[in-house]
Formats: sequence, C-alpha cells, structure tokens
Amino acid sequence: MLDIKKLTGPKAGSLKYDLLTALSVIGLAGSQTYQTSMTRLLALVTARYNWRLDEVTVGQRDLAKMWSVNERTVKREMKRLTDCAILVRTRAGVRGRVAAYRLNYVQIWEQSEPLWSNVGPDFVERMGIYAPHDKVKVVKVNFGETALTAENVHELAIHEPINTWRSVQRGLAASHPDLTKVWFNKLVFQDYEGGCVTVVAPNAFTARYIETHLNKILFDTIKQVYTQARSVAILIA
Repeated sequence: MLDIKKLTGPKAGSLKYDLLTALSVIGLAGSQTYQTSMTRLLALVTARYNWRLDEVTVGQRDLAKMWSVNERTVKREMKRLTDCAILVRTRAGVRGRVAAYRLNYVQIWEQSEPLWSNVGPDFVERMGIYAPHDKVKVVKVNFGETALTAENVHELAIHEPINTWRSVQRGLAASHPDLTKVWFNKLVFQDYEGGCVTVVAPNAFTARYIETHLNKILFDTIKQVYTQARSVAILIA
C-alpha cells in the first residue's frame, strides 16, 4: 500500500505518478461511466490535491468549470466517487466553506492490484512495497487459536460482504505486518451496524491488548474502508 508520508518526501514525484497510474488503470478497466469518473478524478487530483494536508478542497462551481459540466453533474460525480470509496469526505460543505475530501489509499491499492501486471513488472514491484510499520512493542504470544480465514469470516459476516473486511485486513497487513500477524489476524468480523464495526477476539487478553495499545491503528484502517464508521467494538469469543 502507498505510504502517504512518502508522498511529500524526496521520492514524492515518482510515487505520485504511480498513484495516478493506479487510478488510471482502475478507470480504463471499468465501465464507460467509471472511466469518465476516474478521468475527472485524475484532473482534480493533478490540479488541486494538497499532498501536504492530504486533502482536496474545491467548490462545486470551480469543479464544474474544470470538468466542463454543470453543478448537478458535479454533485452526482462526487457522490459516485465517495460511494465507491475512492474518495472520503472529511468535512461537509457549509455556507462559506467548501467540503474537503481525501484519497482512500487502501481502496486505490485494493482496486488496482489485479491490474498492476498490465502496466509492467516494475510497477508491480513498486506498488508491492509495503509502508514501514510503526515501532510498537509487541508481546508475542501463541494463543493456539485459528487465525482469520475466508471460511470463518464467511460464517460470521452476515451483514457485510467478505471483501470489505478483507480490505481492512490487507490494509493492516500492508502498514503493520508484524502486528497483523500476531494480533489483528486473530480478529473475526461479526457485524457493522449504526456506525459501529464489531469484531470478535479469541480471548479477553487479546481484546484488552488491542483496545489498550492498538485501537487507534485498527480504527484508522477501518475508517478508510467503512467510511461512516464511528466506533469499534471488540467482543470476546
């Protein structure tokens, strides 16, 4: 997954090109409507994205001019981009202040991954580089429990598609591989309702440790996929 910290560093230029390439191939492999959406998004990102703040703030009137459409089309397009989770709205627009959006790097990584080889092996290699994980002290224990698998997730994921929780797992594995192997892979998705994502831990110790030490990492990654989530609940099996 792309490391947002590197998008303002010494190699920011090449990484931004790779990000734009990922958005391009997502669009080119999609429907005609999706191609148009990605083309408009590319124009917006190239012209107006603030990489330092990791956001874009452009009024509907200015977007309509940029895209050569009317403001009604702008509203529909922004809704389409947020519905597919490529864009996340971080601040609603109010009188005198435009809305703010940021790119959802987990979703861009997820949606473009099957298409990386279409660009070339060098692109596959660059996009496959994981972000450096935080230096968090982990007490390595072996609970002897079954880690997350497609089968046991399917049994519990009654209200949510399996691929959505997989996106969270892959985002965690990309940014925090060691923590994911020891802790996050123990979690099993149960439900998403009322803005709360509920997961199940194999025992009380795992639940308490994640809640105490890793809750922010877990919630920040969940928020990139479940964009309307407001909280996380960890139950004990």
